[in-house]
Formats: sequence, structure tokens, C-alpha cells
Amino acid sequence: MRRKRFAREAEVDPFYDMLFNMLIAFVFCFIVALLAMNPKALKAGDIPSKAEFIVNVSWPDMNPNDIDTWVQDPAGNLVWFRAREAGLMHLDRDDRGLANDVIVVNGRQVVNPLNQEVVTIRGIAPGEFTVNLHYYDSKDGQPVEVTVSVIKVNPRAEVVFYGTVTLARKGDEATAARFTVLPDGTVTNVNTLPKTLVQRL
Repeated sequence: MRRKRFAREAEVDPFYDMLFNMLIAFVFCFIVALLAMNPKALKAGDIPSKAEFIVNVSWPDMNPNDIDTWVQDPAGNLVWFRAREAGLMHLDRDDRGLANDVIVVNGRQVVNPLNQEVVTIRGIAPGEFTVNLHYYDSKDGQPVEVTVSVIKVNPRAEVVFYGTVTLARKGDEATAARFTVLPDGTVTNVNTLPKTLVQRL
């Protein structure tokens, strides 16, 4: 009789019950933690890109010529089509005129007429920035009038520079804008004094 009662008590040992309950509690907490995570933050492409300045370079729609943007930061970093990220700068869009502007949608060719390059500066780097334009390739041998704007984004949108530059022929380089950023993000000393950035390819 004693042996049977001892075996039955061993089967319902309260220590094992407590361990099992702790395991259930741990699994429950883990599931709650997973549900509490923000699923939007985990999706690829949903991470917002912060920008302090946006450099926008455009030339006439349907113009076949290739204009390149070169930007240098105070540390001497250069962003251009072969170095799309440098320091806090990113070349978000590299446009090659009409090249690669044709896409096929539902079996039909659609041409994107917009000629535009965009560089974002995603932080405050005190010192002088230089924005240059390079007439990289010409399809028609004609001069190209290029419009350049530099916009300070934070705390509100403010146009730092807006102007046009005419590039006469393939290979030409021109300084569109130079500006100095102070540690608090204020922009001073905006000018167009020439400075060569293009590395001879």
C-alpha cells in the first residue's frame, strides 16, 4: 500500500507543476513581446530617410544629353555617379538624359521625359559644400541650360540657392553653387565662385 501511494504522489509532484506553469508564462510573455513590436518598422523600404538639404538638378524634358551632378562636403568627400554615397551625402537619382528613360508597361513603351538628379545631405556637417555640374555626354552637340536648387529641409523648407547654368559642350564643368553650413544648420556665404571637382575619367 505504501509503495502505491508513494508512486502516485511522485506523479503529481508540485515542483514539476510549477516548472510547467513558468514555461507557459515565459511563452506567453514572448508572444506578447512579439505582438508589441511595430510591424511597420520591420518592413523593408519603410525606414524614413532623413534629409537636411536637398540638391535638385534639372534640365529640359526630353533633352537627350547627360548632365552629371558632383557635390563635395567640408571633409572633401565627393558624391557623383560612381560614388553614390560619401559622408552624409547620397545621390538618390542619376539621370542619363534619354538613356534608360523608356520602360514597358502592359506591352507598350512609355518614355519618362523628366531629366533630374537629386542629392540629399542627411546631416549637419559644418563647413563649405560645393555643387558642380558636368556635361558628361552629348547626343545632339547642343548647349544645355541646367537649373539648380538647394533646399534646406529642417525645421521648414527654405530655398538656399536657385539658379541656372549653361553648359556649352561635352566635357564642360561649372560650379553651380557653394554654401557654408554652420554648426546650428544655418547657411551663409552662398556664392558661385568656380572650383573644379570633376575627376578626369
